[in-house]
Amino acid sequence: MFEEPEWAEEAPVVADLGSVALGLRRTATSQIKGANRRQLLATLRALEVASVPQQPPSLPGSDSEEEEEVVETKKKLTKKGLFAGASSEVEEKRKKKRHKQGPPSSDSKEEEVERKKCHKGVLLGSDLAEEEKKKRKRQKQIPSNLAQPLDSLDQTDSKAWNSSATSDLTKPTCETPSSNPPHTLSRKQWRNRQKNKRRQKNKFRPSQPPEQAPAPASAEEAEVPSAPSPDSHGARAEALRARMAQRLDGARFRYLNEQLYSGPSSAAQRLFQEDPEAFLLYHRGFQNQVKKWPLQPVDRIARDLRQRPASLVVADFGCGDCRLASSIRNRVHCFDLASLDPRVTVCDMAQVPLEDESIDVAVFCLSLMGTNIRDFLEEANRVLKPGGLLKVAEVSSRFEDVRTFLGAVTKLGFKVISKDLTNSHFFLFDFEKTGPPRVGPKTQLSGLKLQPCLYKRR
Repeated sequence: MFEEPEWAEEAPVVADLGSVALGLRRTATSQIKGANRRQLLATLRALEVASVPQQPPSLPGSDSEEEEEVVETKKKLTKKGLFAGASSEVEEKRKKKRHKQGPPSSDSKEEEVERKKCHKGVLLGSDLAEEEKKKRKRQKQIPSNLAQPLDSLDQTDSKAWNSSATSDLTKPTCETPSSNPPHTLSRKQWRNRQKNKRRQKNKFRPSQPPEQAPAPASAEEAEVPSAPSPDSHGARAEALRARMAQRLDGARFRYLNEQLYSGPSSAAQRLFQEDPEAFLLYHRGFQNQVKKWPLQPVDRIARDLRQRPASLVVADFGCGDCRLASSIRNRVHCFDLASLDPRVTVCDMAQVPLEDESIDVAVFCLSLMGTNIRDFLEEANRVLKPGGLLKVAEVSSRFEDVRTFLGAVTKLGFKVISKDLTNSHFFLFDFEKTGPPRVGPKTQLSGLKLQPCLYKRR
């Protein structure tokens, strides 16, 4: 029969293409409308941000602070009301268009969801911007002077938080974002900072004289060491000077002591005659050495003589400061190389101004010095009465052999009565005169050579 033309077969295909083109046109128009809405919302947001006035930061504690916050909240509420009115008008126009177009399709539902999200985002963004402004304002209002009491800071912070809370309640927003409190110093941090400031101030503060000394400071200020006063420097210099003088005196004493033990008594007498102060210096150093001993030999000799009759006449060879004469009731002849007391007779102990056999007791207390000890003992034998008493006390370290010493003394006309070797610092001997010396003057007595008592440098 008749063949159908080609356009008849292609007619349904063309109809299908028409419906497809209509659907594409609708989607294109909806996308264009969505883009216009986004652009409109962006311009509205830019206008709102630009219209907010920049106010200078107010000082904390001012009286007009609360009034400024109330005016600012009113302005924001009016702006939000205008924005809400404009958005309601746009919403009514959209509803009318939807009624004309018919039932909403799936594309229109997606557009509605996107529109709601954009609306919420705009409101949330405005709220975040306002919250950020408040935070900056609080940071500017933090006082620069840290010495302000913390109670006033707490009060201002509570006022700011109360005002922000009331403004947030009056806002017609969809969501209320959580805001963090501003960073403030704790009480402990504030105290530590104040303590460091006080330390820096007191570091360069000059010390006050004792007459104008302030009241006792607190425990925190007591930790700061005060600057050394000039009085302390003067006392330190005086102590150093005294110590150096003491060392010098010790050196001179050691020199004089060595001269006395290494030469005859005549040379020692000439030394003290040329320098009278040298004997005073030597005697002071000698007393400093002897006072460290547990028992001084002069006290031991005085105790023994007190047990004897007071009528006995005593001769003290090397008396020093006449301590023995002051300790007993007997009559005492005091002899020494120099005088420290009016009772002292200055002479060489090898030649004392006494008559033969005129005394009852002869005493040598730490005075067998020099190289002519034999001359001293022979002079004592000359002035002692027959049966007279000779008492000798000498440093224990000077004796190499006590027996040889005692043997040499007996050859000079004496007899050993007693000896005390128990003391750690000195030995004590008692002799009785038996007669004149039994040896000639040229006879050598090696037992009478004692070691010199030399003091070490300490």
